[in-house]
Amino acid sequence: MRTTLISLFLLLPWLISAQDTIHSFSLDEAIAYALEHNYSAINASRDIEDAQKQKWETIATGLPQISGAVSYQNQLKQPVSQIPAEFFGGEPGTYQEVVFGQAQSMSATATLRQKIFDGSYIVGVQATKTFLDYSQNNKEKTELEVRKSVVEAYGNVLLAQESVQISERNKATLEKNLYETKRIFENGLGDEESVDQLQITLSSVDNQLKNARRLEKITLQMLNLMLGIPIDAPTVLTENLDNLTQKQIDLGLLDTEFNIENNIDYKLAANLNEQRALELKLAKSYALPTLNAFVNYGGNSFSNDFNFLSSGQQWFGSSILGVDLNIPIFSSLGRSATTQRAKIALEKAKTQFTETQAQVRLQLESAKSDYILSIEQYGTSKENLELAERIEKKNQIKYEEGLATSFDLRQAQTQLYSTQQEYLQSMVDVINKKIELENILNQ
Repeated sequence: MRTTLISLFLLLPWLISAQDTIHSFSLDEAIAYALEHNYSAINASRDIEDAQKQKWETIATGLPQISGAVSYQNQLKQPVSQIPAEFFGGEPGTYQEVVFGQAQSMSATATLRQKIFDGSYIVGVQATKTFLDYSQNNKEKTELEVRKSVVEAYGNVLLAQESVQISERNKATLEKNLYETKRIFENGLGDEESVDQLQITLSSVDNQLKNARRLEKITLQMLNLMLGIPIDAPTVLTENLDNLTQKQIDLGLLDTEFNIENNIDYKLAANLNEQRALELKLAKSYALPTLNAFVNYGGNSFSNDFNFLSSGQQWFGSSILGVDLNIPIFSSLGRSATTQRAKIALEKAKTQFTETQAQVRLQLESAKSDYILSIEQYGTSKENLELAERIEKKNQIKYEEGLATSFDLRQAQTQLYSTQQEYLQSMVDVINKKIELENILNQ
């Protein structure tokens, strides 16, 4: 017990530091970390390992198979047979009761089996390669989705953090305005409506600030989930939303040569085509004969007592060599129906493959358009924010000088707050739209 307590005492600082470890990520570092630790990415790697094991499992069914069997029997009451007594020198017409054999017996055999020809086995081996390709492509798709999810989650955290900072500044400005307006009203130089207008605006901004703080916590937890770390672990982002947005503006990406064969949806559709073609070959293989060979060797021993393991016990050996040929002759058109269904499935897969190619090309054009639009909206939102800030500032001065009403000031402030959120969202849109385009290009 003392040793255990000492060990726990020595480990306690390490356990505390492990729980308080602060993770710090740039966007690229977050993506690299997630591709290694994200839960879906980990299972996608396991799927490839599983496919490799399944490939060998299928191949092994066509290799020599050895099995053994041991059987023990104890006839608690042996059957009695009647034989004409005259065989033993007895009186004709009478019978002698005879018990054949001994009460206990044991047999042991070993059998070697080998496929010689089986069409379904050949198709099965071919299918393992297609399945392995599918697992690898599925892993690639999973990694693209993880990358996209991390980028979106990372951007959402920065958006929430920026929203908190902006709301805090807006609240501080409003509190100052409200304080000054109350003092003016208390001195009889203002009206109560101005106080009420500012109070309404302050309450609204205060609610936005509280919600932004909650969202900041939730978005961090979502990012941690995407990264594959405990959701409450402290995480620090080293990127700045504005700088990150600037880095994501790359108009050269729009001129990238598009090779549809690199697109992951195209690859998966091609996998489906290969799978359906192999299913058709499998259906046709059922009409072919199968040929298997086997050889076994075994021994039998008999006794009235259980002494089969003694060195003096006599065993009688036996061996068989055989070949099984199974020839399908008539299935009441069942095999024909199976083959026709496989043909229909293949034709459907071909149609889906053609549709997928068209969809991918359409998605590319749509993603390019969305990316361009997001960049344009970012530029417009930035200009609008500057205008809204100037308008709010002018109204602030006019209000202080008595040239604008509290209602005019509130309208300018509300417009500013809305423009601030639009600007933040436009930056996140640039980041998200770029990753969507990159995923289609598979870059």
